[in-house]
Amino acid sequence: MPLRSGSQAPDSVRMSPQPPLTPGPTVRPATLDDAAAICALMGEVDMAELGRVDAQLDEVQADLKHSEVDLERDTWLMFGGDRLIAYGLLWDESGGERIDMDHYVLPGRSVDGLRLFDPMEARAVERAAANGASRAVIHLSLNTTPTTDLDALRGRGWRPVRRYNCLHRPLSAADRPPVPPAGVTLRPCATEADRRSAHAVLQESFTDHFDFQRRTYEQWLDDIDAENADWSLIWIARVDGLGDAAVMRTRNNRVSMGWISNLGVLREARGRGLGSLLLRHAFGHYTALGRDRVGLGVDTDNSSGALALYARHGLSLDFAVDTWELVRPTGK
Repeated sequence: MPLRSGSQAPDSVRMSPQPPLTPGPTVRPATLDDAAAICALMGEVDMAELGRVDAQLDEVQADLKHSEVDLERDTWLMFGGDRLIAYGLLWDESGGERIDMDHYVLPGRSVDGLRLFDPMEARAVERAAANGASRAVIHLSLNTTPTTDLDALRGRGWRPVRRYNCLHRPLSAADRPPVPPAGVTLRPCATEADRRSAHAVLQESFTDHFDFQRRTYEQWLDDIDAENADWSLIWIARVDGLGDAAVMRTRNNRVSMGWISNLGVLREARGRGLGSLLLRHAFGHYTALGRDRVGLGVDTDNSSGALALYARHGLSLDFAVDTWELVRPTGK
């Protein structure tokens, strides 16, 4: 219900006429028709945190239409009048205790935005309980200098547990797709069989990574918004004697740069230069598409040597994101 502020003077006190009380923030679930307003809010947050806008309407739409998101119960929009102040989204990839949250709030409205945490945390506990878990382990990703009040977040029991660096690299005419070495071939995901193979390689190569949640092929298609994915920007490296051994999934829908979403190499194929081959292929391909920059995200505690690989190929820090965690019992 709308919140109201102010007080009424006693009849014995003469005062000048007062303006009508202004309704406080209101909250309702999101609908698919709210995607543009949500994207605009995220763009304002991007400007405050990054100095540029990276929010993409198609990604917001994909989140809202995801089959595992119940719009009525897993989304929250907070308005001050007609102005969207904050947005919350919750989803469950684990089918167990791990629940994910997204939260965006306008600069200067953190106090209002934090009021969404009560219903969001309660819903996360509810979803974990429905999975039969004895606790909810809730994760939230935030820029290291966010519009959210981190002290208030800590006061609620949240704590940072992991840092991810978002790296970037300028592109130039010197970046051309390399010729694969003998015994290695590269191909895009042109067929259904290619897509299933790409899914299998990514699932296996990321198994030991922090926060990885195994997904079925159908769930993965939903996660990556397969209906709108450009499959020509997803490449598979095949090695003689090993078969399909590495996959790189990229996107060309960001305003500021081309984006490498996943780069996975099977454990038994590491040390053969497949990661370097795929990176250089992406640099050349995106240069040919007219992009002048490419980026990706990496876990700073990654044990596979990814940070060193990216540094060798000229990728440097753009900004950093922390994963925050809250643990709550479900009563199960």
